[in-house]
Amino acid sequence: QVQLVESGGGLVQPGGSLRLSCAASGSIFNINAMGWYRQAPGKQRELVATITRGGSTNYADSMKGRFTISRDNAKNTVYLQMNSLKPEDTAVYYCNAAVWIATMNRFNSYWGQGTQVTVSS
Repeated sequence: QVQLVESGGGLVQPGGSLRLSCAASGSIFNINAMGWYRQAPGKQRELVATITRGGSTNYADSMKGRFTISRDNAKNTVYLQMNSLKPEDTAVYYCNAAVWIATMNRFNSYWGQGTQVTVSS
């Protein structure tokens, strides 16, 4: 089992910045990748950004250039730095971990509880 604890959400003005944090604990040794997803009202959950065990990053096109995903290995924590925020970025943001289960030759996916980000004047 992997536990993910998120923090950093809140209310911010358009054009402002927030940094989300996701601390992982439990059976973290086989985590292959972690990422951030978001779900806006009335919409499906969508990819924001991912970072692999090797440090490779991937971003959704609408976030590229504004958002940055990073890691702090000593703290087992992944961050999402969000700059130039827009009202359309308003959503619940979820942390995700993909864990390789060798005995079943597949990945398990774990999710945090979600943190609300609201961009409004």
